[in-house]
Amino acid sequence: MVAVRPELDLDSALFQRFTALLPTAAEELFGASLATMPEVAELPDDHFTPHVLPAIVATMTGFLHSLQEQRPFSVAEISDHMTPVIQRHVEERIPVRALIDAFFGGARRLWTMALELAEPEDLPDLVAFSLTLFDLLNNLTLAMADDYLAVEQSFTGIERDARRALCAALLRGADVGELAVSADLTPAAEYDVLAIRVRSAAHAEPLAGHAMARRRLRLVQNALDDLVGTSALHTFDGSSGIALLPVRSDGGRARYLRLATMLTQQLGTAVLLVPWPRVATAELPEPARQAAELAELAAMLERPGGVYELDDLLLEFQLTRPGPARDRLADRIAPLLDHPHLLESLDAHIRFGADRKAAAAEVHVHPNTFSYRLRRVAELTGIDPADPGGSRLIAAALIIHRLYPAESPARVDNTPVERLVSGD
Repeated sequence: MVAVRPELDLDSALFQRFTALLPTAAEELFGASLATMPEVAELPDDHFTPHVLPAIVATMTGFLHSLQEQRPFSVAEISDHMTPVIQRHVEERIPVRALIDAFFGGARRLWTMALELAEPEDLPDLVAFSLTLFDLLNNLTLAMADDYLAVEQSFTGIERDARRALCAALLRGADVGELAVSADLTPAAEYDVLAIRVRSAAHAEPLAGHAMARRRLRLVQNALDDLVGTSALHTFDGSSGIALLPVRSDGGRARYLRLATMLTQQLGTAVLLVPWPRVATAELPEPARQAAELAELAAMLERPGGVYELDDLLLEFQLTRPGPARDRLADRIAPLLDHPHLLESLDAHIRFGADRKAAAAEVHVHPNTFSYRLRRVAELTGIDPADPGGSRLIAAALIIHRLYPAESPARVDNTPVERLVSGD
């Protein structure tokens, strides 16, 4: 059996009684809507009246007109009445869930009003009205969701852009008077600086890369907002950036470790955080620069996701300081660049130390072959990896090579002529 949807009879006794009641029902529907929103219970009774009540009246009037014209009350028509209301609610930080509850609370009261007016013989007309009310609720929900998303993105986008600009200015040590007004925020006397670096995965196509960056930005923004309980100050761009967080006496490294663990799981790649606690606002530029350098260094060294401080990277940080010593260390590795099997064996030797068998097994060669390779390293570089002092020196050179890889002489010499001519 196929049920046929009953048509709403505009001349029915039920509908006539219902429409006669509507002009005085707006305040009752308004009250029913507010009753479903505990989030606004502490606001004055007249806080919503000037803008919500007229919108309810206009929506009800439009709904009746659409019924009389025997057509749906469209999403666009509903948006005309509801967008100003939704915009104000977004500005007041009233969540979308509360708005949905309010709309359904008003619609529920509208239906019970019709039910209270119905007589037993009005059942077909009540069913027809109920189905029409479902249609209204469907379009009302769609309009509300579209409008809320558009307004929320516009509003929070402007706010977050202002806060990003404020954060960038604080990190430069620039004057932030006007930016603070635009961001509606008074800078604190001091902040915890947090450098954020996402270790990049394999190269992606530009469109996929942009989408990934936007997803990372959204997830990091949400995590920072949850951490501080408001819209966080940061310059994160989907790959790296600095956050300025309120100073807290609790948590310390542990709270940042939880944050790094959560973001590493959500983003599916290593997230490296470098905190620099309790920095006076006037002194932000230098600590922020050093924190960013440490985060970048941890990423270049392919460290796992987590929290890193200067003490965790002391040797590597010092080795990366520009100067003749760094350049000469890099030169000592250059003779090995055309012998990747020697570089591989050297790396295993440094990691396994005196355990020659384990190091040889790591690169899948016999221990005697491994020893031969280390002798070749000594011949080519002039540094004996088997000597304790030489091992430390060549380990430092290998770190420089990893961070600042250079072209081998052979690869440079074999560069195609066309590329040399074109300069590519």
